[in-house]
Amino acid sequence: MPTIRDVAKRAGVASMTVSRVINNSGYVSEATRAKVEAAVEELGYVPNMLGPSLRFNQTNTLALVVTDITNPFWTTIARGAEDAAHASDYSVILCNSDESPEKQEQYLTMLLKRRIDGILLAPACSSAEPVELIQKQRVAVVVLDRTVPVADVDIIRGDSIGGASQLTKHLLHLGHRQIAMLSGPQEVSTSADRVLGYRQALHEAGLEPDKNHIIWGNYTPTSGYSMTEKILSAVPRPTAIFAANNFIAIGALRALRDAGLKVPEDMSLVSFDDIPEVISLDPFLTTVTQPTYEMGYKATEMLLARLTSGGLQEYQSILLPTEIIVRRSSSHPPRHSSEGST
Repeated sequence: MPTIRDVAKRAGVASMTVSRVINNSGYVSEATRAKVEAAVEELGYVPNMLGPSLRFNQTNTLALVVTDITNPFWTTIARGAEDAAHASDYSVILCNSDESPEKQEQYLTMLLKRRIDGILLAPACSSAEPVELIQKQRVAVVVLDRTVPVADVDIIRGDSIGGASQLTKHLLHLGHRQIAMLSGPQEVSTSADRVLGYRQALHEAGLEPDKNHIIWGNYTPTSGYSMTEKILSAVPRPTAIFAANNFIAIGALRALRDAGLKVPEDMSLVSFDDIPEVISLDPFLTTVTQPTYEMGYKATEMLLARLTSGGLQEYQSILLPTEIIVRRSSSHPPRHSSEGST
């Protein structure tokens, strides 16, 4: 990554002058300050807040940037990452972006200033910018759970398209023909992939997806609740709801209960990603599960391998299989609906 000496050479000044500009200490003329700031911008230099005392510029510290640590999905991934890091004498800093690109950028800037060795990143949106920001500083990065339009980066994720297709086919097999899809943010790859898998299953069954039955929202219980309220007024009203993640499903279940509807007697409800048994939900949801602990562990192993190889190994894209677990929340359509059973 660029050093303070590189900046000084580009600006044609001494390293001490660059230090004064960066730390805003001591006198520097406006013309010189402008040259230094231009050199910093051109080189993408990030000041080292830890100072020059770190031998080999290594901290034995990794960062895990996730979107919502309150979600058990990310908690389990964090545990896998921490276990793999600890086995190699590394520590892990946990950062929570709340699906906010702005908050994500703030965290990444902070981590790069502290010369983190590597970053495990669950991107807040499907943009190349955060990965390019990290790689510009020559810091190793592995993308978790999602995809970004960057060819040269390691990625590990679950099969969102295949899992969504599998879960939709389960509902179709039960006899459902009016199936609502409550998805996450449209700019997030997992949301788009799960809608794609849902559409593919319907097309294979000879059905045209109803655009009014696909709603984009956020991966939160609040969004799940509001999307369910909206879908209940759709015509024709669905007989089944596919929640694109577990938190959307929690909100959907609350909305259905508040509307006086029983699951699955009045409405079937299925979800992508499981909910731990410690969270009391009745009925337990039919879900597609991902190997979350394995995802966190393998992602960290990939990151450490890249650090060891000095970035010389080929980039990997690993797609982990999903598994459907059928429970009580999915059943045949209610008899009073217009749909027939298979």
